[in-house]
Amino acid sequence: MPKDYTTTSSGTNSQGNHYCSRDYGSSGNGYHYSNTDGSYYYKNSNGSTYYDTGNGYSQYTSPSGNVTKSSGTGGSK
Repeated sequence: MPKDYTTTSSGTNSQGNHYCSRDYGSSGNGYHYSNTDGSYYYKNSNGSTYYDTGNGYSQYTSPSGNVTKSSGTGGSK
């Protein structure tokens, strides 16, 4: 299945966390971070976001701003 974006930049910061910026063409831009502590974060071209602590807690925010949280242990992180 072909990907629907072009990677515009990527790299690793001084803390060892990886980032990647994406261009979805007419749909907009997005990016993601993968962190050394196991957490990761996505911002999608439609404005939605997804965050996962890597230890059982995640949070999704829809394009309209509705938030859905998991019932994991990492919410205070």
